[in-house]
Amino acid sequence: MKVLVVGGEGKEHAIVWKLSQSRHVDRIYCCPGNAGIAEIAECIDVSPDNDDALVDFVKYEWIDLTIVSTKEPLSKGLVDSFEKGGCKVFGPNRAAAQLGSSRVFAKDFMRLYRIPTAEYKVFTSYPYAEDYVRLKGAPLVIRSDEPMEDGDTFIASTVEEAIDALKIIMKDKGFANTNTRVIIEEELKGEMMSCMAFTDGKTFVPLAVSKKYRRIFDGDTGPVTEGTGAYNPVPAHTKELETLIVRKILQPALKALNLEGLKYKGIFSADILMKDGSPYVLGLDCTFFDPEIQAIFPRLKTDFMEIALAITDERLSDIQNSIEWRQDTSVCIVVSSRGYPGKSQKGFVISGLEKIKNMKDVLIFHANTGYDNSNIVTSGGRVLSVSAMRANIKDAREKAYMALKEINFEGMHYRKDIGEIQ
Repeated sequence: MKVLVVGGEGKEHAIVWKLSQSRHVDRIYCCPGNAGIAEIAECIDVSPDNDDALVDFVKYEWIDLTIVSTKEPLSKGLVDSFEKGGCKVFGPNRAAAQLGSSRVFAKDFMRLYRIPTAEYKVFTSYPYAEDYVRLKGAPLVIRSDEPMEDGDTFIASTVEEAIDALKIIMKDKGFANTNTRVIIEEELKGEMMSCMAFTDGKTFVPLAVSKKYRRIFDGDTGPVTEGTGAYNPVPAHTKELETLIVRKILQPALKALNLEGLKYKGIFSADILMKDGSPYVLGLDCTFFDPEIQAIFPRLKTDFMEIALAITDERLSDIQNSIEWRQDTSVCIVVSSRGYPGKSQKGFVISGLEKIKNMKDVLIFHANTGYDNSNIVTSGGRVLSVSAMRANIKDAREKAYMALKEINFEGMHYRKDIGEIQ
């Protein structure tokens, strides 16, 4: 079988890597891909925004399945275009993808269907938003409606910090060129974790809960990012907690999607905070979380192509009890460029990658990388991630950090406390 993966970040590298192990897959294409993906798939010169060209390519090459794991093409209706063209595709359609592309849509969806989340208000007027901040007081969480890569969430401990965040989003438009809606919500305190689930619109299969690190610096300090590291599974995660998350979040979400008539096939993801023993959803996504999936996929024993086909064919219930996982713990550490999550430098040669390829149970997943002649170079904020597996989290993190010592490029940055258990 032939597969096309749309995207070019770390999660797409993890998807391509997992597909390359499938007994069903003969050839993998990726659009646009990156330097790491290019080693195991054919990166095609077609824009992910060109729906017609992608549909034509899939038909011409007789591709059996396309996996769309990037928010922007999903939010613009790429899945709808594929379905209209009669092409099999993995991912939610445009209407359902709003859960990941619009935080306002997701928050309103959760409030309507009583899925627990933080209290919030939405503003389109800067003066009204500023008045609300001064009236409400800090701490507050300020988010742009449209999720972006380069830090779109501000945790403000003072009113002044909250107002500065409002100015960036609503006046400077630092994170949204056309959308100036802002969400102001209460800051919840508790243990944060990530939950992802396979779904075909009828059945949910939850993946093991992951611990995600969002801040750029050690000790959970500095700006909030898309993710600086993760590990899976979480040692404290119990079957009772999984049951609670399914009952409070996944089942109500699936029921609500069906009531809304939203066609949802693919990955349903939720950032969760545990407060006083209850789960609250901080955010939803319609794709795999990054870097959580780089920690989870190395543990997946079942052929991912078989899972993906079961989802697109709406027969996930037939295989849900046969999905197998390795019992090891996986730790993933993200390596970024200087300046991330703000403007970062590009074009620096990355050395040491070949030294890691022969390390057992260690994987490198590329994100923003490219080629300069024969050299692999940086091309953005989050450059790559290193995942390692061992029997326990202590050994896994030691293995990951040992591998990281082999990699080097100018301005290289990564946290030193990923996987530390207090």
